[in-house]
Amino acid sequence: MDSQSILTLLILALLLLLSAYFSATETAFSALSRVRVKSMGERGPKQGAKRAALVLSLHDNFDKVLTTILTGNNIVNLSAASISAAFFIRHFGEIGATISAVIITLLVLILCDITPKSLAKESPEKFAMFSAPILRFMILLFTPFSLFFVKWKKLLSVISKPSEEDRAITDEELMSMVDEMELDGELDEEDKQLIHNAIEFKDLKAEDVLTPRVNIVGIAKDAAAGDITELFLTTGFSRLPVYDETIDNIVGVVNLRDFFNFTVKQNEPLESIITEPVFVAPSMEISDLVKELQRKKSHIAVVADEYGGTAGIVTMEDILEELVGEIWDESDDIIEEFVPLGGNKFRVICSADVDKLFEFFNLDVEEDEVDASTVNGWIMDSLGKIPEEGDFFEYENLHVTVHKTEHRRVLECIVSVGQDAGEEIADE
Repeated sequence: MDSQSILTLLILALLLLLSAYFSATETAFSALSRVRVKSMGERGPKQGAKRAALVLSLHDNFDKVLTTILTGNNIVNLSAASISAAFFIRHFGEIGATISAVIITLLVLILCDITPKSLAKESPEKFAMFSAPILRFMILLFTPFSLFFVKWKKLLSVISKPSEEDRAITDEELMSMVDEMELDGELDEEDKQLIHNAIEFKDLKAEDVLTPRVNIVGIAKDAAAGDITELFLTTGFSRLPVYDETIDNIVGVVNLRDFFNFTVKQNEPLESIITEPVFVAPSMEISDLVKELQRKKSHIAVVADEYGGTAGIVTMEDILEELVGEIWDESDDIIEEFVPLGGNKFRVICSADVDKLFEFFNLDVEEDEVDASTVNGWIMDSLGKIPEEGDFFEYENLHVTVHKTEHRRVLECIVSVGQDAGEEIADE
């Protein structure tokens, strides 16, 4: 083989190497995690921090990066195909074109496309850190092409401009991204749940988190100081609503500290220390409710029903628990909402959120399929009457039996899982 053939093969090998580089770089910059790149830059040496900054800068201008990669890849692939055809025709005659097409196709497909993309996909951040300086040089080299194609892209975007709705990321897409980050090891379970709660937070309303009227513990306006003291000690609450005659007429809120400072020590009347209540509609979004409570410097809001009565109350703690989960303090009795009873049976506290029940038992239920927000409401809707102890019904693979009731509401139920759950209950 003469020196010209050797030089041709070396040039061909270099072009194929560049093709592999462009393919791997495209995959790396498409799949990399900005969080991981930042983390690698912070943990590594000073040079690594500069390299990470370069990667992030290039990623911010991904249109220019992609234009450079595609331009370079097409140039080297077409050049490789032309040089290969000329080489094989010179050595094998007319059949050389066919041989060249077969060989160059296999080489480009296996060595320059599938293999580099697979390797880059395994560790996109590392490859992006490696290729960033070379890519920056390529961008400068192909600047005329990049400028042309960027202008061309802008022209196309004017012709077929996507709507804001098409460009927006839905909550479901955002949650899927968070789930993928957890699978990739970028988030742990607690961080993922916190982000999920934050995404869902804006869709919650006051009626979704309130303590219902029947569970409200309040102070009568004309209650004796001893009775109020006993109520504070018994409940462990730091604030209690004050009502005039009925709980539907809440006239204020009394703070434990104020009560003991003013009423006990100075024997002041209760009216002098109660603060004006904050009334809100059941449909008020939680994000707006937080702002309202901050503006009024209050920790409790009274949720009014459509008749002007009291639907329930919402506290700052209720709102915070929607983000971080249950918050327990020293005075709280820790209540397990789902208690295993052995086998496939569970005791369920019926004040629990019905969505938590479906999640606990891995049921995929559409949002509009169940109107109730609590397990108690779901049981009442399912039975179609005021529940009584011993009532039961089937739902999906669950057998639900009313276990304990009080004042026309269900306190506890027994849930059995499995196709034969109903038969097991009946046998008992």
